[in-house]
Amino acid sequence: MKKSAIALLATAALTVSLSARDQIKIVGSSTVYPFSSSVAEELGATSKFPTPVVESTGSGGGMKLFCAGADLNTPDITNASRRMKSSEFELCAKNGVTDITEAVIGFDGIAFAQDKSNKPFSINKHQLALAVAAEVPDKNGKLIPNPYKKWSDIDATLPSREIIIYGPPKSSGTRDAFEDMVMKDTFKHMKEYTSLYEADKVANKGYKKYHKIRQDGVYVPSGENDNIIVQKLTKNKNAFGIFGYSFLIENDDKLNGAKVNGVEPTPDTISAATYPISRSLYFYIKNSHAKDVPAMNKYVEMFMGENMIGKDGILGEIGLIPLPDATRDAIRTSVAKRTKLTIEDLKKK
Repeated sequence: MKKSAIALLATAALTVSLSARDQIKIVGSSTVYPFSSSVAEELGATSKFPTPVVESTGSGGGMKLFCAGADLNTPDITNASRRMKSSEFELCAKNGVTDITEAVIGFDGIAFAQDKSNKPFSINKHQLALAVAAEVPDKNGKLIPNPYKKWSDIDATLPSREIIIYGPPKSSGTRDAFEDMVMKDTFKHMKEYTSLYEADKVANKGYKKYHKIRQDGVYVPSGENDNIIVQKLTKNKNAFGIFGYSFLIENDDKLNGAKVNGVEPTPDTISAATYPISRSLYFYIKNSHAKDVPAMNKYVEMFMGENMIGKDGILGEIGLIPLPDATRDAIRTSVAKRTKLTIEDLKKK
């Protein structure tokens, strides 16, 4: 019996050792990808651990992979350019992912940008929402399929220029944030939409028309790689692109960002939230993996360090906008303690 017990223990130990791994698996947001990759490269260069594998799957795609289960075939960390949704938290819990820590790394703006050869462009959120919406009000206040083909069709003060917008797909956190901050925030103040919203509420349809994007070829979903959008803008001078501010900074020799509500996207306007399409950036840690993936703790510590996300941090050089000092310190403390995320946390503003 003793021999059998020892054999069982040895087998169990071997199983654990085989299941453990040194290399971290990270998925998620294309916006957070450059920052996460920079930290991954630093970890590989300065520690005994191999460089983590970082995949750009989009925030929504990353959440699906992260929440698929707790075994080591699933990602250890997922990046997100918007906060985890309650539905995603519930999916995680359903699949045994019940110990998650949320990390906020800084601010980012959503740029609305064009090729630099064009004249400067200025637009407000109302005009931008009408450009991309699937349905817009006619002169009688009835919602109709979006007829706008030129910017001047929306407002005579805008250029007589074709509307063509390369933007993120449905799986993208940037698209989620754009829909929330531009479309929902605009249309909830317009009676043509609010009457429909209330009708949808009664019918339990989920208010989809509030943020439904047109599918007639004017808005072109362009995948999770924001660099593809940048390339398309240099080929089609009439087009605009929607992507994270860090990609605008990286390509400021080719592109310029439009003013939104009269405000240019800059580090100062984004951190102060005077630029109206600003949002926080996140990553989420699957704490149950830490014991079998020892590199995770070092990676998280490095990512949250002042050398990375501080005012003079490395990530600021590629477009990350730092959090205020007190906020950054509080979040760093919470992450260091591996504070467990709750559904109540996600329901808070």
